[in-house]
Amino acid sequence: MKEILVHVGRQTIETAVMADGRLIEYDIEEAAGGKLAGNLYLGRVENVLPGMQAAFVNIGLARNAFLYIDDVLHPHLERQPKKKPSIAELLRPGQELIVQIAKEPHGGKGARVTTHYTLPGRYLVYMPHADYVAVSKKVADDRERDRLKEAGELIRQGEEGIILRTAAEGESCERLREDVEFLRELWREIEAKAAGAAAPCELHRDAGLMYRLVRDTLDAGTNRIWIDNAAAHEELRALIGSMAPSKLDCVSLYDSREKGLFEQHGVRAQLEQAYGREIRLPSGGSLVWDQTEALTVIDVNTGRYVGTTDLEETVFATNIEAAEEIARLLRLRDTGGIILIDFIDMGDERHRTQVAERLEMLARQDRTACHVLGWTRLGLMEMTRKKVRRDATLRLYEPCAACGGRGVVYAGAGRMRDGG
Repeated sequence: MKEILVHVGRQTIETAVMADGRLIEYDIEEAAGGKLAGNLYLGRVENVLPGMQAAFVNIGLARNAFLYIDDVLHPHLERQPKKKPSIAELLRPGQELIVQIAKEPHGGKGARVTTHYTLPGRYLVYMPHADYVAVSKKVADDRERDRLKEAGELIRQGEEGIILRTAAEGESCERLREDVEFLRELWREIEAKAAGAAAPCELHRDAGLMYRLVRDTLDAGTNRIWIDNAAAHEELRALIGSMAPSKLDCVSLYDSREKGLFEQHGVRAQLEQAYGREIRLPSGGSLVWDQTEALTVIDVNTGRYVGTTDLEETVFATNIEAAEEIARLLRLRDTGGIILIDFIDMGDERHRTQVAERLEMLARQDRTACHVLGWTRLGLMEMTRKKVRRDATLRLYEPCAACGGRGVVYAGAGRMRDGG
């Protein structure tokens, strides 16, 4: 059973997606809108650095945005030159151009931007200059994939590009055409605004959290949507009525005064457990989760789990369970970058293959681009997951002022004197 929960606070909106009572996705956003990824700006090139094949673009934020040459070249690989030119041949200081935030600013780094523009709709992603049609890998049926690709070719114009999303499965060509016409008109408005503006300025802000929830998360498998604010309940019904009218009956207002919506469904307790350094597995094993800015390392331990047959089977069962929990937590924590998993050593090569295949299958279900690269020579499982925003843990928690986020307590000089 899949349920979507929406908690509207005074300053924030929180959403949680539950599958059979387990939390699988969580997001939080300021009610006024705090998300930057997906926003479009008219920027001004400040510096061009041929040695880095990159440029820094002023888009009006505290730090200039980083624009790499691959994000300046044509979005269709077949349309790119065989020999990559110098960035200085493509951009010059003072030049104005439309850019879109692909990765939000973090720490001392500015945002990463691109000229490969994407405007997501309910059924498809519109790309004004990509010149190709693609279908979501989650659409498994070959005939349906062919039908959608054919429909995409019919409804696109000129050099437009289209990616048909999973929600497009089974939808009519006319419904897809309505989606692309809306997004095409939106892009024309963005271009018109840019033509009459002076850089740096914001041209388009991506939709708020509730809109994205309906657009990206609501699907045929959703059984119930709970929201705990009457005004927001009407707004949500209006959104669903226009985008997925068949799901209107799923929407309910939660108005209990005894217990909050998230507390009633155990969201807070599950967040506390999921965002800890050590995460217990149902069998008694555990995960130890350590994270830096670019790298996440996950260690799998058997813990109290002793199995019922032999050591190899115990290890295999723990690793399979760990793979499933890791896939869930990557989505829940919105972890991005390089991920290394130290599974417990397995002697049976078939078991190693099965663990890798299970992880790959779960990664394909992730809405964020996620790739399992396989076993390293040291026996670690290597993965990557697209990094768009700060890890959800960092959006909810601040590093401890005493230890600077290292999670240790200073023993003090007295312990050293005592021979500690």
